[in-house]
Amino acid sequence: MASLLSTLYWLLVAAIALVMFPVALLLWAITAPFDRRRVVLHAFTNVWGAAYTWINPLWSVRVRGREHIEPGQIYVMVANHLSMVDIFAIHRLHRHFKWVSKAEVFEIPCIGWNMHLVGYVPLRRGDPQSVAQMFERCRQVLREGSSVMMFPEGTRSRTGEMKAWKPGAFELAKQADVALLPIAIQGTSTALPAGGLGVARARMRVTVLEPVPVEEVRGSSVEALRERLRERVARFLESEPWPPA
Repeated sequence: MASLLSTLYWLLVAAIALVMFPVALLLWAITAPFDRRRVVLHAFTNVWGAAYTWINPLWSVRVRGREHIEPGQIYVMVANHLSMVDIFAIHRLHRHFKWVSKAEVFEIPCIGWNMHLVGYVPLRRGDPQSVAQMFERCRQVLREGSSVMMFPEGTRSRTGEMKAWKPGAFELAKQADVALLPIAIQGTSTALPAGGLGVARARMRVTVLEPVPVEEVRGSSVEALRERLRERVARFLESEPWPPA
């Protein structure tokens, strides 16, 4: 039964992508002349990504802390990373941002093509030139008024325990002179266990924590910001385990 449900789920994922991409392409064509930040297309992508959590009867997602995302404020958004499902869950925030994602994801039919249309930022790990291009593109995105979403761990944790955070997101926040927004993700590691495509029952939660305002970003070192935000997320995960016992 579990294998059948997983197969049906991924068939639905593909079917939704086939339906949604032509709509995204039409939205892009209509809005491109006046919506340079692709706000409308990203809002549509939020619905598309969130749909992948709604269609799965084994999953539930709770979102808290949206009030910490101030309208019109630009952030470098950072979150712990447990599973590919983190991406679907974060789209449940229904807020505007640009993903930084592996370049390989942009090659996925329909989903990756849409990422190009929205203007998300590709990164090829281990390629210094790609890293430099990613930072330049992120700075441009922030200057244009869009937030940037990053996973400072780089790759998802396979143990459920948070790995060390890399400094890139915090260097970017200081260079661009923008606030930092930490996000805590819980429960997604059981939704799609690492190493396979089998889906399982999961109760997930995305919690937006209080931001670090730009004044504090200016007055702190990259290392201090990295440790501070990682510790803030770690303290939350420890103090509010999910799902509750």
